[in-house]
Amino acid sequence: MTNVLVTGGAGYIGSHACKALKTAGYTPVVFDNLVTGWQDAVKFGPFERGDLLDRARLDQVFAQYKPVAVMHFAALSQVGEAMAKPGMYWRNNVEGSLTLIEAAVDAGCLDFVFSSTCATYGEHDNVVLDENTPQEPLNAYGASKRAVENILRDFEAAYGLRSVIFRYFNVAGADPEGEVGEHHRPETHLIPVMLEAIDGKRPGLTIHGTDYDTPDGTCIRDYVHVCDLVDAHVLGLKWLRDGKGSRVFNLGTGQGFSVREVIDAAGTVTNLPVPCTEGPRRAGDATKLVSGSTRAGAELGWKADRSTMAQMIADAWRWHKNGHYEG
Repeated sequence: MTNVLVTGGAGYIGSHACKALKTAGYTPVVFDNLVTGWQDAVKFGPFERGDLLDRARLDQVFAQYKPVAVMHFAALSQVGEAMAKPGMYWRNNVEGSLTLIEAAVDAGCLDFVFSSTCATYGEHDNVVLDENTPQEPLNAYGASKRAVENILRDFEAAYGLRSVIFRYFNVAGADPEGEVGEHHRPETHLIPVMLEAIDGKRPGLTIHGTDYDTPDGTCIRDYVHVCDLVDAHVLGLKWLRDGKGSRVFNLGTGQGFSVREVIDAAGTVTNLPVPCTEGPRRAGDATKLVSGSTRAGAELGWKADRSTMAQMIADAWRWHKNGHYEG
C-alpha cells in the first residue's frame, strides 16, 4: 500500500486530488479538521480528523500510515477575510504548514507537493505571469502562501525535503462523474455564486468593481478546471518519486476571462439569465492575473484538456443541480 497524506482532503481541490490519487494507484489518507471541508467528500481512502496545529496528532498519523509523500491543500483562502483578519491567515496557513513540514521531516517523509497560489505575485499590470515573476502579494493570503514556499526551501537546504510547488490561477468546475464538487461555507467563488444566483438560491451576483483598467471594466482571471489541476498534482508527485529536484509550476491556461465574460458564458451554458448588480471593488483584488507559463506542460507533460470556460461551467452546473454534502 502506497499512502499519500492529503491535508485538506475533505475540501474542494483536495477531494478531487484524492480521486486522482486513487485512480493512479495510491491510497489518499485525508487529514482535515472539517472547518471548511466535508465528511461526505472523503470517498477514496481513510479519514483522520485533526488540526495542523496539533503536532501530536500529526505524529500519530505519520506513524500509523507511513506516507511516502504529502499533498498539502489545507489553508484559509478568502481574500476579503485575509484583508480583515491577517493574523488568522498567518497563524493557520503559516504556523500550521510549518508544524506539518516539521512532522513530515521527522517522520522521514521528504516528498512534498504544495498548493500555492498566483496571489503570491500580486499586481503586475499587463504582464503575463511566469514562475520568475517577482512575488509581491497584496494580502495576507498570498503572503502566507509565499512564506510557506520559503519555509520549504529552507527545509530542503537543512534536511533534504524536496517539494513541487503549484501556483494556481482560478480553479473551477467539478468532477464530471459527480462524486465530488465545489461547496464552500460561505460560498465566495465567482462561478458557484453565479450558479446559485441563476438557480434562485441567492438574490443575485454582485460584480465587485466595474472600473478596472480592462476592456469591460471588470477583473480578468485565468481559469483552470479542477480535474486538470489535480492531474498536475499526480504528475508532480511522480516527478518527486522519480527522484527529480524541487520545482515551481504555474497552473493556468494562459487565457484570461473578465467577470462579465464569465457571466455571459454561464448564461449561454445554462440558457438562463444571470441576475447581477454592480458593487464597489474588494480590497486586495488584482486587476488581471493570467499565467504566461508553459513549464508544467513542457516538464511535467501536463495538459489542461477540460479547461474551457464552457466545460468548467457545465461541470459546475451539473454538480450544483445534482451534488451536495450533508456533513
